Amino acid sequence: MGRSLHRLSDVAVKARKRPGYAADGGNLYLRVAEGGSKGWIFRFTIGGRTRDAGLGAYPTVSLVKAREEAEKWRRLLAAGVDPIQARNEERQARRSNAANTKTFEECAKAYITSHQAGWRRAKTAQRWRSAMAIHVYPVLGAQPVGAVDTALVLRVLQPMWVDKPAMASRLRAMLESVLAWAKVQGYRTGENAAQWRGHLDQLLPSSTKVRPVRHHSALPFAEIPVFMVKLRVRSHLAARALEFLILTASRSSEARGARWDEINLEQRTWIIPVERMKGGREHRVPLEPRVVAILEEMAGVRLSEFVFPGRSKNRPISDLGLRMLVRELRPGVTIHGFRSSFRDWAAEMTSFPNHVVDGFGSCDRRRYGGRLQAW
Repeated sequence: MGRSLHRLSDVAVKARKRPGYAADGGNLYLRVAEGGSKGWIFRFTIGGRTRDAGLGAYPTVSLVKAREEAEKWRRLLAAGVDPIQARNEERQARRSNAANTKTFEECAKAYITSHQAGWRRAKTAQRWRSAMAIHVYPVLGAQPVGAVDTALVLRVLQPMWVDKPAMASRLRAMLESVLAWAKVQGYRTGENAAQWRGHLDQLLPSSTKVRPVRHHSALPFAEIPVFMVKLRVRSHLAARALEFLILTASRSSEARGARWDEINLEQRTWIIPVERMKGGREHRVPLEPRVVAILEEMAGVRLSEFVFPGRSKNRPISDLGLRMLVRELRPGVTIHGFRSSFRDWAAEMTSFPNHVVDGFGSCDRRRYGGRLQAW
C-alpha cells in the first residue's frame, strides 16, 4: 500500500493527458491510455502475484467513487480475500438472483422484441405473441426461466403433439429459441429443455410420423391444357390472376401481390423484390407471350398499384377467390400444386438437369426461364 492517500485532485485528474499511470495512493491509480481515455485501476499483490483490476472509466466513475471502491477492496485484502474473486462471486450471485426472478414470459417478450426486426414478415412477431399467449404463458409464463425443465416443456407440447403435430413442432422450436436466449443472457444454465435431438426425441414421436404429411394436391401436367382452356373462357379477375400464376410457376402470394412497378413489358420481365420472396432473394421472371397479353389486358383496366387488385384498391386479390375458382374447375387440386405440376413437366418433358428444374421455381429464373416457355 502506498505511504499516503488522496494524492490526486479532481482538477489534476481532469487535466491529465499524458499516457501512463498516476497514483492516488492506497493501491488506486488513474490510467491514461494512448487515445486519451481514462480509467481507474486497483493494483494489489496477493499470494505473491501482482494483479490489476479495473474499477471503471473516468468520468463515469468519479474520483470520489473510485476512492470508495478502493477502500472496500483494501478491507478485503486486509481480511485475506482476493478482491477480484469476491467481485466475480458477487456478480454471479446477482445473475443467479436475476435467473430466479426473471420469468419465462419476460424472456419470451424480450426475445420477440430483439428479433422481430430481422424477421422477413411483419406477421411473424404477431404469430409468436399469439402462440405464446394461447399455448405457453398459461403453463410457463410465471415460471422463473431458470426453472423451466423438461417436465414443464412437455406440459405445453403433449396436449397438442398428436392432434396438431405441425403446430406443436413449431411451438417446440419457439421454446428452444427462447430458452437458448435466456441462457446466453445468464438467466439459466444447463441443457435446453426444449431441445429435440438427443433430448425430446427420446420422449416424443417425430411430428412427421404422428400424422402423414399432406402434400399439396397437384394436377397431372398432361391435364393442364384442358384446365387452361376452361380457365381462359372465364373473364373475371380471379381467372386472369390464376392463369398468370400458373404460367409463371409462381407462388400465390407472389402472383397476387404483383405490382405494376415490378413489371417491365418492354423487356418482358417481372422482377419480384427480395422482401416478397420466400427465399429472401430477388427474382427475375421471364414473361412469355400469353403472360404479356394478360398484363396488357389488366393494364387497360388498371385501378391500383396491384396488377390484380382486390375489393379494396390498397390490397391485392384474395387467395380465397383463386382457391374457390380452382375448386370449381377441378375439385381436390390446390393452387400450390400447379408448381408441382410444372416441376413434373419440366423434369419429364425437358432435358434440363434436376437442379435447374428445382431452381426455376425458387432460385434462378433469369438464366433458364426463356427456354421453358413451352410450359
